[in-house]
Amino acid sequence: MVRLASPAREPEARLRTCIVGLMQPERKTEQAARVRQALRVSGVVQGVGFRPHVYRLANELSLSGFVRNDDRGVYVEIEGSPEGVTSFRSRLLAEPPPLASIENISSDDLLPRYDGAFVILQSESRAQATALISPDMAVCADCLDELFDPHDRRYRYPFINCTNCGPRYTIIESIPYDRPSTSMAHFRMCSDCEREYHDPSHRRFHAQPNACPVCGPRVWLEDGGGRVDCDDPIAEAAARLKQGRIAAVKGLGGFHLTVDASNDQAVRELRRRKGREEKPLALMASDVETIRCFCVVSSDEQALLEHRARPIVLLQARANRGLAGSVAPGNRYLGFMLPYTPLHHLLLRSHFQALVMTSGNLSEEPIAIGNEEALARLSGIADFFLLHDREILQRCDDSIVRTAGAQTRIIRRARGYVPEPIAVETSVRRPVLACGGELKNTIALARENKVFLSQHIGDLDNPAAFGFFEHCIGHFQNVLQVIPECLACDLHPGYLSTQWALRQTDLPKIAVQHHHAHLVSVMADNGVTAPTIGLILDGTGYGADGTIWGGEVLIGDATRFERFAWLQPVPMPGGDAAVRQPWRMAASWLCSAFGDRAREVRLPCWNHISSEDSDLLIQMIAKGVNSPLTSSCGRLFDAVSSMLGLCHEASYEAQGAIALEMAAAGRDCEPYKLEHSRGSGGPIGLNSLITAIVRDIERGEPTESIAGRFHLTLADLLIKAVESAREENGLNRVGLSGGVYQNKLFFEYIVKELEARGFDVLTHRRVPTNDGGLALGQAIIADASYADKAPKPKHVGE
Repeated sequence: MVRLASPAREPEARLRTCIVGLMQPERKTEQAARVRQALRVSGVVQGVGFRPHVYRLANELSLSGFVRNDDRGVYVEIEGSPEGVTSFRSRLLAEPPPLASIENISSDDLLPRYDGAFVILQSESRAQATALISPDMAVCADCLDELFDPHDRRYRYPFINCTNCGPRYTIIESIPYDRPSTSMAHFRMCSDCEREYHDPSHRRFHAQPNACPVCGPRVWLEDGGGRVDCDDPIAEAAARLKQGRIAAVKGLGGFHLTVDASNDQAVRELRRRKGREEKPLALMASDVETIRCFCVVSSDEQALLEHRARPIVLLQARANRGLAGSVAPGNRYLGFMLPYTPLHHLLLRSHFQALVMTSGNLSEEPIAIGNEEALARLSGIADFFLLHDREILQRCDDSIVRTAGAQTRIIRRARGYVPEPIAVETSVRRPVLACGGELKNTIALARENKVFLSQHIGDLDNPAAFGFFEHCIGHFQNVLQVIPECLACDLHPGYLSTQWALRQTDLPKIAVQHHHAHLVSVMADNGVTAPTIGLILDGTGYGADGTIWGGEVLIGDATRFERFAWLQPVPMPGGDAAVRQPWRMAASWLCSAFGDRAREVRLPCWNHISSEDSDLLIQMIAKGVNSPLTSSCGRLFDAVSSMLGLCHEASYEAQGAIALEMAAAGRDCEPYKLEHSRGSGGPIGLNSLITAIVRDIERGEPTESIAGRFHLTLADLLIKAVESAREENGLNRVGLSGGVYQNKLFFEYIVKELEARGFDVLTHRRVPTNDGGLALGQAIIADASYADKAPKPKHVGE
């Protein structure tokens, strides 16, 4: 047992070492054989067992000194033989604790103090915090062994954890990361837990969520009649799930709505109640071998499934998968994750092959986190609730990833990844708050050479989501102790995130064009600052010319950009209604390609509306009534999907584009042979592509062939535009960003073809390619464009 010593401040420590050296001349010979160094360790080094690791390493090497947490990370003073101190530093870098991530170790030489031992000091708090917080991590193997050991005092305890696993970000209120600053502050440890907590040799030394059945959080069951009287709430919940009932289960970053994934009737009822008609549902299985029964799992995908973040991984489904058909209708991929809390493991041990684990919310609302909140919001969906009394302070959805080519692609960055920062090439000159976009919103705080992206917030088109947006801004500033000196927002005046920024009257604001932010986001994601060609493809972005962009070839860096080429603009009849009704975009493209003869083309999209309505729609398009021009690539995918009869009404974002990808034959087909010429920049004509598609439909060509040829032809047209940009500007680097690149077929083909033509291709690695990564680019652009003596709102790229 080691008693925690009281903290010592660094300047005082240096003064004492000087006094020791002056007062003990008789130790001159001994002093020559001893050295002392002060080490400042930065990175994710708090709440991950770093101090006991340092303690054990120092004792193993017979070194003295101390270690403590503070608001900047971990501070160590280490003393002993020169060989021992050198070995200590080398091994500290090479052998960190499992959850630690060391960014930097700086050192200062001190005079020896001749300590008698190595001790762990209490945490110290300063005015300016720079310490990094660990994300939430899946329960570790050691804790799982104890969880299912009948002789262990934590047998079947659903909140088992240690310094190597468990909740972090979702239970923290402020830093340093100590128990009083977490939602575990209300649980007083029993004597056994206290002993573990204060023992540096124990796996639970300073594990802030440390608890056991005697002193920690508890779980119980509730239904319409109130609390259920049962000996084992988790076993009772499993029994009800087997009966086809729907559960609301409180997890790590929020509630899941859960049903038996093999029960089609239960899954359909969950969809009906949740208002989620067709969007695929997330699944959880106990181990990788079980997941292999349903999906093809490569070695890279297995590594993602078993990553300590335990994200949802999109996997290719097997033909005879044995799950309810309504889990992911019409989709070739299933989203699986492994259990990451003890409670999940206990549920799945009740002989379920797989459970549906979808976010505990109504469609597009933030995930529920509080017990009373869940009972109020989810009572119309769930038949019963599996609750506990450890408060969730920060809501955090499950992260979603996939492999594409040889790369890992983050689709939704949340639990397990946040709040790890994105290190950038150039430090920002002042703290920046970036407000993100309207859809798939995340916010970001930039400080020095780090950009901290929030967890996935979602679509800001309902009051609950906007409230979550405001909470994240406040919490991030508090937990990171960063006070922004500049705000970045999207150029679109209608975005709620932009309107919030404009209401903040005390800070200068930088309005950033949407696709410029995408370009700089992928550049920053790859550590690039030099001018780059950007092939930016998404659904909607407010253009610098007042039209709606979304299929752009840009050239630029953080300080400026120019629009070199873009997809041929067409009217977007009904404005935002065209996003929800792809048949509108099909009609617009048919009018563009066939003019007055558009209505004569016999396609499924016309069958969706009456002759009178189609005539009215054609007039709207011709006269530009409520039909803003758009170069959106996402809307082009929607249009072709409707032309092929795949999706006329979208119940979730990008449904039409996803249906088109699922229908496509892949790379086995050939692109259309179109007559086109590309010189300098400007509009990329697509009428010949639409004409070729219509011709194939009228001939009765297979849908999968037409869909596949569309993917490859569009990619080839865009690549030719990028080649023209290279020829005219002498740039060989191209960055790919935007939601369209979530299409695996399109993404893999375009990367392969660009690389074959000698391009240096930048793709997203650490943040999503969709608008979830937008705030990263906004923050970098705002810092680059904000002049010291001109703190006025300005538009970048005009």
